[in-house]
Amino acid sequence: MNRSHEPIVTAIGPFIFSMILTLPKKTMNTLAKTFASASKNSVFYTKNSQISFPCLDKLEQRENKLKTEKQTSEELFLNFVNGYNIFNYNKPFVLSHGGILPSFKIAFETWGTLNADKSNAILIHTGLSASSHAKSHPKNTNPGWWEKFIGPGLSIDTNKYFVICTNVLGGCYGSTGPSSFNPNTGKRYASNFPIINIYDFVRAQFLLLSDLGIDRLHASVGASMGGMQSLAAAKLFPDRVNRFISISACALSHPYSISLRYCQRQVLLSDPNFNRGNYYDGVIPHVGMKLARQISTITYRSGPEWELRFGRNRSNPNSEPSFCPDYLVETYLDHKSERFCFEYDANSLLYISKAMDMFDVSASNFKYLEKKRQKALTLIQDRAIDDSHNNNMKSGYFDIDATSDGAEAPAFEAEYRESINSQKHMQDDLVAGLESVTMPALIIGVQTDILFPSSQQKEMAKILKLSGNKSVTYYELDSLYGHDTFLIDLVNVGAAIKGHLDHS
Repeated sequence: MNRSHEPIVTAIGPFIFSMILTLPKKTMNTLAKTFASASKNSVFYTKNSQISFPCLDKLEQRENKLKTEKQTSEELFLNFVNGYNIFNYNKPFVLSHGGILPSFKIAFETWGTLNADKSNAILIHTGLSASSHAKSHPKNTNPGWWEKFIGPGLSIDTNKYFVICTNVLGGCYGSTGPSSFNPNTGKRYASNFPIINIYDFVRAQFLLLSDLGIDRLHASVGASMGGMQSLAAAKLFPDRVNRFISISACALSHPYSISLRYCQRQVLLSDPNFNRGNYYDGVIPHVGMKLARQISTITYRSGPEWELRFGRNRSNPNSEPSFCPDYLVETYLDHKSERFCFEYDANSLLYISKAMDMFDVSASNFKYLEKKRQKALTLIQDRAIDDSHNNNMKSGYFDIDATSDGAEAPAFEAEYRESINSQKHMQDDLVAGLESVTMPALIIGVQTDILFPSSQQKEMAKILKLSGNKSVTYYELDSLYGHDTFLIDLVNVGAAIKGHLDHS
């Protein structure tokens, strides 16, 4: 059929058109021209209007504004988080994967009073993007991220305990991270920052505790990535932790959560403004950060909660459907991610989320990392880090293999890979890795958590018991709030924390 016949089909329908097809060709062409001309002003022909994209307009406006702004201060987010203390460690700090920081600083905040024998200290570990501001105080009266859990008479009672919270190494809220200036170069580390892991966070925190004169914690407490740190603290420093609490965490990261964090990093890397991490003198990768946060927000809450909270309701039921935020759940995701892209550093998100992926307290993994770390420590001791050696450290990363024969490195890798060939071996490996963790432990899981399913907390509790720990308590909560339950459920989470901390 000739395309000129199409208006006829539209105007009079396929039945009549089948009859017209029997007409002579000359008559057919005449009819086609007649209907084509008539259809220009016909109700049968309408011109579709261009769909509007206000969300894209907003991104473009932001891009233009950001091009005129430049942040030269090392503290990128002082307008968001302030009033913290700084612990400076002015010696080289060797990291688990062989990297070296020439020095570092840790932002921390405290509440309550340290008693005479310094035995009432509680260390609170944060999640991925949290700051040290867990609770308001005179230097920063804004509510903290765990505001209702910490304070006089609350779950973590500041009448009894001296509470400490830090911003993790690699973060951007006062602690040394990729946005910090490398003292050896005078430039920001950016993607020259060395790879870090959960053990590195904890070792840095315990250097702070030593500086404060705290030899032993009453408790180590954390949820999500903080729960990983709390378990790692108990493993690394069993003689310095009386008890620990791990909420919605794991003994090693599982493929599902790794894949979710991988997707977040990929959308961030795909932002043209990311520039391989070197964006501090240009436009921040705000689009990638916004999309990454939308992915993570979906993993933090639960489907049942959103059914009750949003359902299928639209923000404006009388409007035409839109590809921009339309349903209430979409406007929620847009709002949460809009704030985040200005409140957190993209490189910190990369490094810290990767540290979560690599978390694994198994004996073989710890042995593998310790060989790398000890080799770097030995090289530092042997070479005394003179000026020529500093040239090898200017990037902030000290390549072990480049400064030694490197013969053992492949053996480390082969030994580690061979050790995780089977699920049974993996469990035995984890049990061996936690043999030193014998202090009272509270493990909490949430049934609706999709990021760290409760099966992973059950696994942790089981492994602790198999490793010989006689004081493991496991609670599983039936909460609507998914992974974020530890931030919201004051009654159940708070009561469990208080009971464990106050138990003699």
